[in-house]
Amino acid sequence: MTVWGAAFKPNTDDIRDSPALAVARKLHELGATVTVTDPKALDNARKVHPELDYVEDPIAAVEGADLLLHLTEWPEFSRVDPGQLARRVADATVVDGRGTLDVDVWGTAGWTVRALGRA
Repeated sequence: MTVWGAAFKPNTDDIRDSPALAVARKLHELGATVTVTDPKALDNARKVHPELDYVEDPIAAVEGADLLLHLTEWPEFSRVDPGQLARRVADATVVDGRGTLDVDVWGTAGWTVRALGRA
């Protein structure tokens, strides 16, 4: 599974109290292989959570993933072509924990989308 986001908010490398890393760590503890990507916070995340896998490119990070968790609302993530991603994953399912992905666009590209706070 892939987690988009390590920083507690976009435009920072600060991972203190990061909900995204808390989720990634818990999923790892439960036995999942978790790959994390983030535009700025990967170095800090690696130091604190070396048990997780890290990939700098958000597109490469989803290779073979059975689930994508969008947990930090970086604008870079919202601009990724979901059609391009769908060809790389094992299962095109995304949980948008930030509510910033266009559900219609992602659905049209073949994704099953679960967006927190939205029907």
